[in-house]
Amino acid sequence: MNEPQREVRVFVDEYDPRCDPAFRVLDLASEVGEIATDVTESTEYGRSSDRAEVEADEIGDALLSLLALADSLDIDADDALDESLAKYRARLDETGSASSGIRS
Repeated sequence: MNEPQREVRVFVDEYDPRCDPAFRVLDLASEVGEIATDVTESTEYGRSSDRAEVEADEIGDALLSLLALADSLDIDADDALDESLAKYRARLDETGSASSGIRS
C-alpha cells in the first residue's frame, strides 16, 4: 500500500467512519462531477477546449475519494495501477491503441 493510501486510511478512520463501498462510489462520482463542472465552465461548454481548467483541490478530492474506495474494498491502489498500466501496455503493443475497442 502506498503512502497516500495509508494517509487516506488514517484520515478516514479518524474523521469519516468506514462506510459501505457503494457510498464511496457515489462520493467518487460526485467529486469527478465537480471536475467535469470546472472543465465545462472553463471551456464555455466545450467551445474553447484549449482553455480547460480544473482546480487542484478538486483533483485532490477525487484522489481522496478513489483511495478511500480502494481501501474500503481492500484493494491496494499501487497494485491496481500496476495492473492497469500492464493492460494498457499490452493493448498498445497488440493494437497500437489504448482503446478497448468498445464503441457506442
